[in-house]
Amino acid sequence: MSKMALEDITVADFGQTWAGPHAGRLLADMGARVIKIESMKRIDVIRAIPPWVPDQEMTLNNSGYYNWLNRNKLGVTIDLTTPRGLELGKEIIKISDVLVENFSRGVMERFGLDYESVKKVNPKIIYVALSALGKDGPFRNYVMYGRTQIYMSGISHITGYPDMAPHPTNISWGDPVGANHSAFAILSALHYRKKTGLGQYIELSQWEGLINISPENILDYTLNQRVRNRQANRDEYMAPHNAYRCAGGDLMWVTIAVASDEEWEALCKAMGDPEWAKDEKFADSLSRWKNQEEMDRHIEDWTMGYTQYELTEKLQKVGVAAFPCLSNRGLVEDPHLNDRGFFEEYDHPEIGKRKYDGILWKMSKTPGKIRHRAPLVGEHNNYVFGELLGIPQDEIDQLVEEKILY
Repeated sequence: MSKMALEDITVADFGQTWAGPHAGRLLADMGARVIKIESMKRIDVIRAIPPWVPDQEMTLNNSGYYNWLNRNKLGVTIDLTTPRGLELGKEIIKISDVLVENFSRGVMERFGLDYESVKKVNPKIIYVALSALGKDGPFRNYVMYGRTQIYMSGISHITGYPDMAPHPTNISWGDPVGANHSAFAILSALHYRKKTGLGQYIELSQWEGLINISPENILDYTLNQRVRNRQANRDEYMAPHNAYRCAGGDLMWVTIAVASDEEWEALCKAMGDPEWAKDEKFADSLSRWKNQEEMDRHIEDWTMGYTQYELTEKLQKVGVAAFPCLSNRGLVEDPHLNDRGFFEEYDHPEIGKRKYDGILWKMSKTPGKIRHRAPLVGEHNNYVFGELLGIPQDEIDQLVEEKILY
């Protein structure tokens, strides 16, 4: 069997909710031994966030969200507010290559697990702090939740309709964006350590990570002093450029984008060369751009006669960019994703066998894989503290009784 790329790396995952756990999951998927550290005093709040299986009573182990984010990890419970619990946390850090945390500023310091303290325990540790706003600057002590970052990043200001308020994306994008950036930073730091033997501190602002993925927003102001605004599904140059209703109900939409006169002619031909398309209002790209509202009504009259996949196939055949606008159900049932094996199934004692997204990149020599489901609360206490750290079983049982492993 091929060795996994990160098989020799151990990660102490102090992450909560999304950003930290997502970084840990990326590393675990590629073979790293990731130890998720939480406690019943401070359980990962994502264990209480839906979705859940219908008609199933909520437990700390059956959140779909939690199980999606924490696959391939070992799970332990430590009360870090106790002296012995803190010692045990440091014992895990001693055998780790990487520490990941995404608490608000000051939390790890109060535990006594800030970078300066941790590097005394393990000088070679790569310590990753995935805070919302960063450790410096006037906002550094502010509390922020994920969706607020969408508003702060400038993305909401350009999302939505021109006559409406800025629109959120309803996803806390700062968390996964920051997590993906941090995974690259971790690999860079591991490479540096391999050459020098030195660990380091990695500090990453989720807010800044989000700003980083919308460069045209920044550049439009720095180059043109222009404030971009909301324009719905419109494009600065292409027309038509929109989402159109299809046959099959309110969930069925197709997106169509036309970039040239040749593509417009191909679209008209696919629509059967309708009489309205010959109007001077649609004769060239600028005219079409100026008359989009009327043009879109005509196009939607046509798209309503076909399903989103029929339209995609029909238009792609003639060189027009068209794709379904998929709901969550559409994604799970999509033939392309399923043909590529994007989704994988794994079993869970409470949730049962369910589909999850699989490994995003396919490596020919050291492929990642889903080795096991997310851990139940404290599921691997005996393995981590017994087999990895060498603590006798009777002492582990005593630690459980004293609610140090809790």
